[in-house]
Amino acid sequence: MATNKTFIVAGVSTLKGKTKLRFANDVMRIKILDKNGHEDVHMINLPAAMTKGEIAQFMLDTEFRTESPETQEAIQYTLRKNPVAAKATESAPEADTVVA
Repeated sequence: MATNKTFIVAGVSTLKGKTKLRFANDVMRIKILDKNGHEDVHMINLPAAMTKGEIAQFMLDTEFRTESPETQEAIQYTLRKNPVAAKATESAPEADTVVA
């Protein structure tokens, strides 16, 4: 189900072998994920507030964690659940990486 809620921090984490995209409005989300047993937490500060679909498209455009097939699967899943209209852009904006 697509939503219009926006986020300024996003990334991926793995819990009990399942990798998912995570969305937040504060980098403190990293501590909460760690505390709750998440592994391989990789979050970035987004260049602007975005919806889940826009974040998934941004991650594809910026080749976020392309070495991880699980991450790419999670991105594709989120994009299917939250489709966005295609945007014509020459290059994707940069994001600040926050590593836990």
